[in-house]
Amino acid sequence: MGFLSIAQGREQMKAMILAAGRGRRLAPLTDRLPKPLIEVGGTTLIERHLSRLAAAGIRDVVINVAHQGDLIEAHLGRGHALGVSIVYSREPDGPLETGGGIARALPLLGSAPFLVVNGDIWTDCRLPSVLPPNAQAHLVLVPNPPHHPAGDFDIEDGRVTRAARTRYTYAGIGIYTPGPFAPPPAMRFPLAPLLFKLCDAGALSAEIHRGLWFDIGTLERLQMARAVVAGN
Repeated sequence: MGFLSIAQGREQMKAMILAAGRGRRLAPLTDRLPKPLIEVGGTTLIERHLSRLAAAGIRDVVINVAHQGDLIEAHLGRGHALGVSIVYSREPDGPLETGGGIARALPLLGSAPFLVVNGDIWTDCRLPSVLPPNAQAHLVLVPNPPHHPAGDFDIEDGRVTRAARTRYTYAGIGIYTPGPFAPPPAMRFPLAPLLFKLCDAGALSAEIHRGLWFDIGTLERLQMARAVVAGN
């Protein structure tokens, strides 16, 4: 069996942007503004993601929203100005965490592999385009940032593992098949335990990105990202 090339089915490929988080560590900025609408380099994080998806040929996008989701919907609308078509997966009782948010959106994502991007990152990483045979998910990894020195996974002899001495951090970008999310283990659940389970089962693949990547999780990281992007 050969690689499943997402590029072969760009018209059918869908993407999901995770945008439901509250962003408490970015307060007071996020008291009035949802994280995905924060600007870096003169563009909001989520609009940059959408523009990059459109440039890659991915037009159908699902965005999950909860905290201040109405502001995100009002800002983006259906996404036509950015070359995409947006459908919103609303979480009215509060964010369902990463795993739960994806599971809730499965009826909108369909039965084919889909791309997931965290709404609160900035990166110059190319979007992954292949799902290797026997993999149920394919991740982008980055060198460990200061706030996550222990990392998550390593690639050893072409295999993703948690046992190696050198680890990398999940970048918040990956291709997923629907199977691992259905049925969901709970209404709210994080993504990390599911990824560890796939890793241990040999059903996880990954690639490493060594360029720019920022997790905009705190005011300090936001300032760093703005400074670096402005200098490039």
